[in-house]
Amino acid sequence: MPLAPAKKHRALHHAKLALRLGLPTAMGLAALALTRPAAAVPSFADQTGMPCQACHIGGFGPQLTTFGREFKLNGYTLRVKKLNVPLSAMAIASYSHMKADQVPPPQYLAPNDNATLDQASIFLAGGIGQHVGGMAQITYDGVGHQWSWDNLDLRLVNQGHLFGKDATYGIDINNNPTVQDVFNTTPAWGFPYTDQDTGQSPAASPLINGGLAQGVLGVSAYAWIDHHVYLEAGGYRSVAQGTLTWLGADPIGLGDISGIAPYGRVAWQHDIGKGTAHLGAYVLKAAINPGRDRSTGLTDHYSDVGIDASYILPTTNGSTFTLQGHYTHESQNLAATCTLNAMPVDCPRTSLNELRADIAYSWRGKIGLTVTPFSITGPANTFLYGGPLARPDSNGVLTQIDYTPWGAGNDPLGPLVNLRVGAQYTAYGQFNGTRFNYDGNGAKASDNNIFRLFAWIAF
Repeated sequence: MPLAPAKKHRALHHAKLALRLGLPTAMGLAALALTRPAAAVPSFADQTGMPCQACHIGGFGPQLTTFGREFKLNGYTLRVKKLNVPLSAMAIASYSHMKADQVPPPQYLAPNDNATLDQASIFLAGGIGQHVGGMAQITYDGVGHQWSWDNLDLRLVNQGHLFGKDATYGIDINNNPTVQDVFNTTPAWGFPYTDQDTGQSPAASPLINGGLAQGVLGVSAYAWIDHHVYLEAGGYRSVAQGTLTWLGADPIGLGDISGIAPYGRVAWQHDIGKGTAHLGAYVLKAAINPGRDRSTGLTDHYSDVGIDASYILPTTNGSTFTLQGHYTHESQNLAATCTLNAMPVDCPRTSLNELRADIAYSWRGKIGLTVTPFSITGPANTFLYGGPLARPDSNGVLTQIDYTPWGAGNDPLGPLVNLRVGAQYTAYGQFNGTRFNYDGNGAKASDNNIFRLFAWIAF
C-alpha cells in the first residue's frame, strides 16, 4: 500500500555551499522542494487485508482516500491479521532528458539522457495493538550514491470524546514538518509523488518545503474530531551533528534551530455533493543558526503561513476526479547570513510566495492524468539572488500520465506487489527570475524543461 514521499535533500548541501560562497541560505531552499523521493508500504495492505486502492487514489500512493486518511490518523492500527511481518521495500528507476545539456554535469551524471536508480527504500511499518503504530524508512539515494534515514512517523493514539464529539487524539513523532499530514496538499506528501533528481530546480522555496527534513525531530499533539475537524500543535528541534552523520544525513545542512520551531495545523473536512472537500491552514516558524554558526549572536528567521484545500469526487464507474492546491507565504529575516557575508543592511528582509494546484483524474484506479501549474514569486533583492533581475521568480507546469495495473491487489506475483509506470514533462515559463538569460550566460528557462519516464515498484 504505497504512501509516498519527502526527502532527498541534497540541496541542503547546496545551501551550505552557498553560504560559503557568500550567497544566502535562501538561494538553496527551493531545490529542497522539487526532488521528492517516494515511499511505499505494502505491509499496511498485508496488515489490513485490503488492496492498495482502499487507502490510495489510483491504487498507488501517496494520495489518500478518505478511508486512508482515517487509517493514518488512527495510528496505522487497523488490522485483520493477528500477526504479519511489518517489512516492505520499494524502488524507483527513471530515464530523463532535458532540453539542454548541463555543462558541467552534476556529480555521477551525464550532461543529458540519464538512466538512474533514483532510490531504493526499506520500511518498518505497522501497528501494535490498538494504540501504537508508525512507519520508519531508510533510503538509498541512487543519484547521490548514499544511504540515509528517510521519513519517520510514529504515533500513540486513543479514542474518546472532545467537545462532546467522538474523537481520535494522539501524539506524533516525526522528522519533517507535514510528513504527519493526511491531506496531500502540504509539501511532504504533495504531488509530484516521485520527481526528477537529475536536472535543475528553481533556487528559491519556502522553508516548509523540506528545508528541515531529516535534520530535525518533532513532537506534536493532534485531535481528529467527529471526522470533520483536525487540530495539531507541536514543535521541532535539530538533531545533533554526530547523530545525523551516523544516520547518513547532512550534519550541517541549512543550519540548526535555535530553541524550538513551532508548527500548527488546522483543517476541516466535509462531504459536499457527491464528493469530499477539505480546507486547511498551517504555520511554521523557525530561528536558525546558518551553517550551525553562532559567531554573530544573530539567527535567520523564517515564518511560513499557508492555506490548502482539496476535493475528491468518486464517479460511478470506479474512477476519481481530484482537485488539490496550496498557497504559502514566507517572511524571511536573514540577519545572521547577511552579517556573516558582510552584506548591506538592506539585505536581510525578504519574502516568498508559492502557489501550486493539482488537477487529476484516475480512470478506474489504473490510468492517471495530473496537471500541476506552479509559481514561486518574491521581491527583487540584489544581495540574495543572482541573475540580471535578481528575483526568485519561477513558474511552469508539470504534467504526468501513469499506469497502475495491479492496484486492486491482483498482481500475478501476489497481492503485496504493486507497480506504477509513468511519464512526466515539466515546462518552465520562468526560472530563477526571468525567461531568458537567467544566469547571465544566456541560459533560458526552457533549457530546464525535462521529460522523464519512471517505473516504481513496491513489495
